[in-house]
Amino acid sequence: MTELQKNVRVRFAPSPTGYLHIGGLRTALYNYLFARKNAGVFALRVEDTDQKRFVEGAVENLIEALEQMGLTWDEGVYPENFKFKISNFKLNKSVTYPGIVEIGELGPYVQSERLELYKKYAEQLVADGKAYYCFCEPVRLEQMREKQQQEKLPPMYDRYCLANLTAEEINQKLQAQCPAVIRLKVPKTETVEFQDLVRGQVSFNTDNLDDQVLFKSDGFPTYHLANVVDDHLMKITHVIRGEEWLPSTPKHILLYRAFGWETPTFAHIPLLLNADKSKLSKRQGDVAVEDYLKKGYLKEAVLNFVAMLGWNPGEGSVQEIFSLEELIAQFDLKKVHKAGAVFDLKKLDWLNSQYLKKMSVEDLYLAVKPFLEEKEFYQTWSSAHKIWSEAEKAEYLKKVLTIEQDRLANLAQVGAENEFFFKELAYDKSLLYWKEMNDEQLRESLQKSQAVLSQLNEQQWTQELIEQQLLAAAGNNRGDLLWPLRACLTGVQKSPSPFDCVWVLGKEESLKRIEVALGKF
Repeated sequence: MTELQKNVRVRFAPSPTGYLHIGGLRTALYNYLFARKNAGVFALRVEDTDQKRFVEGAVENLIEALEQMGLTWDEGVYPENFKFKISNFKLNKSVTYPGIVEIGELGPYVQSERLELYKKYAEQLVADGKAYYCFCEPVRLEQMREKQQQEKLPPMYDRYCLANLTAEEINQKLQAQCPAVIRLKVPKTETVEFQDLVRGQVSFNTDNLDDQVLFKSDGFPTYHLANVVDDHLMKITHVIRGEEWLPSTPKHILLYRAFGWETPTFAHIPLLLNADKSKLSKRQGDVAVEDYLKKGYLKEAVLNFVAMLGWNPGEGSVQEIFSLEELIAQFDLKKVHKAGAVFDLKKLDWLNSQYLKKMSVEDLYLAVKPFLEEKEFYQTWSSAHKIWSEAEKAEYLKKVLTIEQDRLANLAQVGAENEFFFKELAYDKSLLYWKEMNDEQLRESLQKSQAVLSQLNEQQWTQELIEQQLLAAAGNNRGDLLWPLRACLTGVQKSPSPFDCVWVLGKEESLKRIEVALGKF
């Protein structure tokens, strides 16, 4: 068993640019599992310094998605009416987002509320000779990049301001409020090495690193500065994030060194890929967590599926169904794969079906009812059965679910392939014939089924007894009886067994549909 680590503090720090991406959910989940496994702290921070990509309502949507998935956090941002039990922390209202509160001793947990802090640390680096002011205008930077492309050089800032401006000139420009950014002075011909918990030993040569912008002319920090300052001040011990941030890690390590701060431990988890091995993106399908919940996937199945996108318990384990508690107990970053993880929707369907099969019919009914109520065929059926009480409608739906449960991949599929339970039938008479059967044989077959079902009373209306009586009447030529019966009950080529259909529809409706079929002669 993996040795537990002490004083673990991790964070999930999404940008409010829209929905919670399924990849973001995996990052949040891995941080959550690691924190819970080590009795540590899991914080939720909002990284909203990129104002150009900000989407109204995104912060609230991100929080709601995490709440829906059951991932609780210990400090950070919360909805004002949060349901989680938090103690020993002072509650502050967010200045930026109405309806959002912050809980914890190391906030604010919204980056746009920490701007003066970032400015202070950026200016500290300048004072220490670790960073410098850059006044280059966009036109000059564009010309510089074009020249570098022509000469087939890597696109990097040429340090014009560092090399050509005196201290006096810099002060004059600052006093004149000339637009300026602060850039990190990246040391050259050095090697930055670190031990990644997923990828092992990783190294970068600083000659390949640009003098990144730390603080922009609009008064906002870049991701790099804000990320490092926040992680340090919030005492983050482990940074668990996507592989796409791996190239930024040496820049962050250089910042930690420049400040003289202890570097956290890094773990870069693999990319999520489409079946064609391209990066999972919105253009190639749904990638928002809310999309899958709206499609009828259970949160437990989605979490299970997402956890195994790049991780498994290893050691010969063949277990595929995990509760959240089991994931916490078995999660180990050392068992996260390096290679990209393929997002296989068929696997999600299978996992979800396993969870659906384990549900009680009562729980399944409660879960599926909102999806049914959105379907036109159900609305029409419900309106046509106004004389039925809600209890009678519920009982009927539970019967439908009893025979559909083992075939469902998600909640939204209920009734989709078996609309005949809710609709008046319209089918061609030819559907009723079994093989070379003639009109007289077909009529006799339907009349035989009619006679069998007519004899059964309410107490005898069970799946077992219905099947027993119909098979006895069919004798050795089962198809002659069962095919016409099933066809007249459903009006389709493929459906559940006629015994199940008879049981669900009930005596009155079953006999009515047989009578309709007989009326076609």
